[in-house]
Amino acid sequence: MSKVIEDLISRAAQHRRQRQLTEAARDWAQAIELSRQQNDIPDLIRALRGLAETERDSARNSEAWAAYEEAVLLCRKQNDPLLLAHTVRHLGDLRRHLERYEEAQSCYAEALAIYRRESEAKPLDLANTLRPFAMLREKMGDVDEARTFWREARQLYGALGIDAGVIEASRALTRLGR
Repeated sequence: MSKVIEDLISRAAQHRRQRQLTEAARDWAQAIELSRQQNDIPDLIRALRGLAETERDSARNSEAWAAYEEAVLLCRKQNDPLLLAHTVRHLGDLRRHLERYEEAQSCYAEALAIYRRESEAKPLDLANTLRPFAMLREKMGDVDEARTFWREARQLYGALGIDAGVIEASRALTRLGR
């Protein structure tokens, strides 16, 4: 990783945290360009993901979609299944938000399969995949699977001491009729 790219990524992330989305998008775009020039795939993936998140924040969903899609394609070529799982889950979130439910479902199913088979997967990442997958399955009318995912997410959030996740899952289970 070059110092210039690292600085751009850090600055872009800071701009995003400060809700300076135009500046963040500009810095992400510069980091993407430099990463392409240097054939630095890990930084290119980071910058594409950052740009995608910033574009989502700006309600520029087409641009976010394109950045996530490219990041997922690049992740598939890397030997980092957890990065792929995390990236494809975020693409699933965008697809769910855009009511592209079948496409979102395939993203969540892929991320969930990776998290379940990878021993290095963090329980929080698993919970954070189960949660939107449960929302999606509920939206698609599969209440039984939604309940199953909510139960597992609640258990994981509870074990991690994340009360907000436990509360949300408990409310969903109550709504779905345990």
